[in-house]
Amino acid sequence: MTVPRLDRFAVLSDIHGNLFALDAVLADIAAQAVTQTVNLGDHLQGPLDPAGTADRLMPLDLPSIRGNCDCLLYEDSTIVAAGSTLAANRQALTAQHKRWLSAMPQTLTFGDVLLCHGTPWADDVYLLEEITPQGVRMKRTDEIAPTLHGIAARLVLCGHSHQSRAVSMPNGALLVNPGSVGLPAYTEESPYPHAMEAGSPHARYAILTRSDDAWQVEHRAVVYDWEAAAQLAECNGRSDWAAWLRAGRA
Repeated sequence: MTVPRLDRFAVLSDIHGNLFALDAVLADIAAQAVTQTVNLGDHLQGPLDPAGTADRLMPLDLPSIRGNCDCLLYEDSTIVAAGSTLAANRQALTAQHKRWLSAMPQTLTFGDVLLCHGTPWADDVYLLEEITPQGVRMKRTDEIAPTLHGIAARLVLCGHSHQSRAVSMPNGALLVNPGSVGLPAYTEESPYPHAMEAGSPHARYAILTRSDDAWQVEHRAVVYDWEAAAQLAECNGRSDWAAWLRAGRA
């Protein structure tokens, strides 16, 4: 894997085993004549097609980092409930798939561009959002800044929250979340019950273009066969995922 200076490239994140969405996004990237792509993690976990998604991604050899849900698929210390989606994922993935995931770093840096899944220090913490007892809110820049202390990157790419966002920091850095390729909404109980919602079922990613000393961000929402994805989720016992995939609402 060799990546030169990044000047125009696509950013994927949070595919979650949705091969239907991934194929549509890859086709859209090709149609935009973008030749470089990076991946921010959470590639496979979910009740769709983890093995097929791995088989699609591995030959592409994209610069990729692992997400918190990737780690659950290969870490022996993870407790897996019998009959759960995670147990089914582990059974579906080969040893080669798991080695591919486990070899990924937590972060990657290319010049002035930093890739992380959650924050540069933790893959299971939201960089741009705060979860409160009242729900989800965007963090103020003064709340984000301490998390980026010591980070020299001018462009920080993050995922994890599945929310398409671009945040300008007072020091001139730009923080971008491309949204989720494969899961437009979900609910979570920790640290407080909350929902993340894109508002529509489209597959999301971003295209970044360097212009002199600034970055242009194009958030893209791609049509794909989300009904087929929802039906597969239902077949695999996850009606909650099916609802999220159909509506982009939780």
